[in-house]
Amino acid sequence: MSPIPEIIGKYRILRELGRGATAVVYLAESADHPAPVALKHVRFDDKSKDEAKWNRRLLKLLKAEQAVCGRLNHPNIIRVFDASIEPDQAYVVMEYFPGGSLERYCGFEQLLPIHRTIGIVFKCCMALDHAYRQGIVHRDIKPANILVDEADNVKITDFGLALNINKKIDTDSTFIMGVGSPAYMSPEQIKGYPLNQKTDLYSLGVLLFHMLTGRLPFRASNPAQLVYRIINADPPSVSQLNPDVPEQMDAVIRKALEKDLYSRYRNGAEFAKDLAAVRYRIVDDDYVPPDTARFSLLRRLAFFTEFDDVELWEVLRICSWRKVGEHVALMREGDADQRFGVVLEGEVELSIEGRQVARLGVGEVFGVHAWLDHIEHRQAMTVVSLGPLTYLEINPSALALASEEVQERFQRQLSTVIVRRLAELARRMAVHAPVAVRGDFTRTGGLDLQLLDI
Repeated sequence: MSPIPEIIGKYRILRELGRGATAVVYLAESADHPAPVALKHVRFDDKSKDEAKWNRRLLKLLKAEQAVCGRLNHPNIIRVFDASIEPDQAYVVMEYFPGGSLERYCGFEQLLPIHRTIGIVFKCCMALDHAYRQGIVHRDIKPANILVDEADNVKITDFGLALNINKKIDTDSTFIMGVGSPAYMSPEQIKGYPLNQKTDLYSLGVLLFHMLTGRLPFRASNPAQLVYRIINADPPSVSQLNPDVPEQMDAVIRKALEKDLYSRYRNGAEFAKDLAAVRYRIVDDDYVPPDTARFSLLRRLAFFTEFDDVELWEVLRICSWRKVGEHVALMREGDADQRFGVVLEGEVELSIEGRQVARLGVGEVFGVHAWLDHIEHRQAMTVVSLGPLTYLEINPSALALASEEVQERFQRQLSTVIVRRLAELARRMAVHAPVAVRGDFTRTGGLDLQLLDI
């Protein structure tokens, strides 16, 4: 790591604020500014061909940030005061804001109270509305580019990728293909279509969804699937993913994430107006943080190993935490009851026609046959608690409202459980079974069968 310089240009460096792949941000001061400023510094030390190409791109971004931000004067947009581009270095001097990025509020265990989230996004709406009135589209709205302090003061930053919509694309030196963060990009941005302010409002809708639920509206295991879902799939309901969110918010999110440009919000002010209407209906501002102890308990269970954190938080929201005493019948053989459970503390007995089949302990799942049997939907066994029992109860009606990812996780995990139990049952039966006929694998070369031409 290179030492911190004492002076950059006419600015005296006080300390380092942050460091990225291409730039270092310092807290600095000068006689021209009464308050400390943030100085983004880039050095062009490497003269290799690839690095020179990257440096030219950085120069383009820095010039864009200087040109664009010089035209923006809004309390929720970081102001740029100065910029200098030299042969071996470049820097941009901007307003210093002590807040951190919104990234820290996007995990479910760290979500802000709903009224605060709405207030923050409301301010972003008005800031983007101001930018558009100056002919500027940000193009990379995401949590990392929005700063907020403890008093919920908001600043949008990183206008280096911004598009000046008053200039033609082919002559616009700020236009760079492929900008934006894929999960937050609008369908038209992914397709490479011409952009206007509605692309920023779409990205802000994704941000709002993320901050209300702790997950993105479109998730996938690979980029191609993500792109397909952004272009074709409808987002899930925020009020179903987080029951604390008012149902009126569903309509706001749907309009912000409309794939049809004509149906999406026309401007930030219109988006902000609808947010204000939802905020007005929230009477109780008391916020109860999620129970991290229960999350930690589920996280330790083997059954939930493959669940992502955000999926596990969703499981806690849609499932019921149950406690019962000794010898309580939880499920009865032959009943059309599709509920199933996971043992958290204690033990249960599974039986058929009064004969014990198995005992299951912590982390084991029980009562899954009715849910997996898509024809009769009946329980195959009776389930009784052997002592005081705590278990997680999963109701199929609630699971049907969960995200596709959570439903798929349960389907895969439960299928695996049943297959392994069948294999174990077969091994037990084999102990008392007749000796099997031995096949001659040498005739086929083991299991490596060859296809013959006929």
